[in-house]
Amino acid sequence: MNKYEIMMIFKPDLEENVRNKTLEDLKGVLTSNGGVIDNVSEEMGMRELAYEIQDYKKGYYVVIDTHTNTDDIAEFERLSRINANVLRHLTLRRDEK
Repeated sequence: MNKYEIMMIFKPDLEENVRNKTLEDLKGVLTSNGGVIDNVSEEMGMRELAYEIQDYKKGYYVVIDTHTNTDDIAEFERLSRINANVLRHLTLRRDEK
């Protein structure tokens, strides 16, 4: 398993329960084959975007630190791309030291 850091930007007009449900569903993909969620940072919260994305000027930022395998990351990215509630996501593989 590799260590990954994932940053997601959700639509700013989502209700909290919808955002949480979407996040839980996506986290379930990461843990489905034995992966572990190390940390979920929702402290960033609502922020101004550097540029408009789908006519939104703000977005709700979430950072996930996880240990999981590459197949689960690929499925997570596929589902994030087609999920209408997610504006953008970025996955980084972290080196363990």
